[in-house]
Amino acid sequence: MFFKKSLPTDTEIATGILAGGSTRRIFENILYEKFYYLIKDGTFKHRITEEDASSCYSDAIIAVIDAIISNKFQEKAQLKTYTYQIFNNKCVDQIRKSTTNKESVNQGTSIDEFALQMPDESRLIIQQLSEEFEFDKLKKQLTLLGEKCKQMLMAWSEGFSDKEISGMLEYNSPQVAKTSRLRCLEKLKENYLK
Repeated sequence: MFFKKSLPTDTEIATGILAGGSTRRIFENILYEKFYYLIKDGTFKHRITEEDASSCYSDAIIAVIDAIISNKFQEKAQLKTYTYQIFNNKCVDQIRKSTTNKESVNQGTSIDEFALQMPDESRLIIQQLSEEFEFDKLKKQLTLLGEKCKQMLMAWSEGFSDKEISGMLEYNSPQVAKTSRLRCLEKLKENYLK
């Protein structure tokens, strides 16, 4: 007689994530794979692309992990319900983002638009200074993220896929590499906009 291997309980997953280190990574993988089917549900229910649903799912998993670490998830709801609710909200946000043009309405005049009104020589100087400042700022923020995030984002910016990155940086799967990459990008964005 064969016994089916049971999946870890919500408490075991939360405890594993809180353990940190390699144990945390293992349980983050388990969490990611446990509700992976939500991506298909999201594409069907919300009529969004699989890529958008996958991105929403990764964001949801990151939010769940953050909630576990910060003790916001206290198992009052099942992990499945908690994850589904966050994922559903991320999908709705994605739909809103792609159907409204709020972002373009609230934007002011960029430096590039301002520079276009200047004489050629002045415009080139301003654009060069702006690019140098942005590049230096980005380099500094990448360094502050840590070596692994920096390597991952540099590889991704050079066109390497999550599958290739997972092999180069020894992640368990492309999905874990993608989740880590999205977390690194989120940290970079937060730090960059400060």
